[in-house]
Amino acid sequence: MRRTLGYLLFAAGLVLLSAAGARYTVGMLRADAARRAWNDASAREAVAIVQSVALHGKPMERISSGAPIARMVIPAIDLDEIVLQGVDGDALNAGPGHVAGSVFPGERGNSVISAHRDRHFNRLGEIQVGDTIRTESGRHTVSWLVVSKRVIQRDRPALFTTSDPTLTLTTCWPIRYVGSAPERLIVTAKPLRGAEPGRRVATAPAATKPEVRTPRGQGE
Repeated sequence: MRRTLGYLLFAAGLVLLSAAGARYTVGMLRADAARRAWNDASAREAVAIVQSVALHGKPMERISSGAPIARMVIPAIDLDEIVLQGVDGDALNAGPGHVAGSVFPGERGNSVISAHRDRHFNRLGEIQVGDTIRTESGRHTVSWLVVSKRVIQRDRPALFTTSDPTLTLTTCWPIRYVGSAPERLIVTAKPLRGAEPGRRVATAPAATKPEVRTPRGQGE
């Protein structure tokens, strides 16, 4: 009986490991496909057209979940990822996700990007105020300066609206926490002109505390 139970537990462990491995493999394949799509000039132009339509007040076409909408590079943590539209399970399995309803990186307003703490944002905790980020989205290529890094309780609203271009990165916290993480890490960046991407700026401007308006994002 004991031996049979041991075999059953061993088999169950193999099934769980196989399922997790398969999910990671699917995510990697989807990430590679997203990068190939982003490198296609027609994909970048499609995003630029959607942005132009939105900026001129015309009805904006819906971007399907999982579509590549931006490239994000954070040299300080060796991150170079294609950002996908949406924060559902499939999108976040393949890469950082752009929260629907927020603007594209570089537009006026708050662009919110979320990712899993055990996947693409597994080093987000290492980022420091003064680090730089580069995003490419449609016709917008922007260098950003990290101006704020904070941890909040998971049940507190995490996202906010702004009138000027803002980039917000979010994931669950602590990074190495086992189980459902109790907090969220929020990184805020503002456009930076005249600095090379990847260079940490010695003195960063103080971040103003934004008014919290919208529900928290994803990134468990």
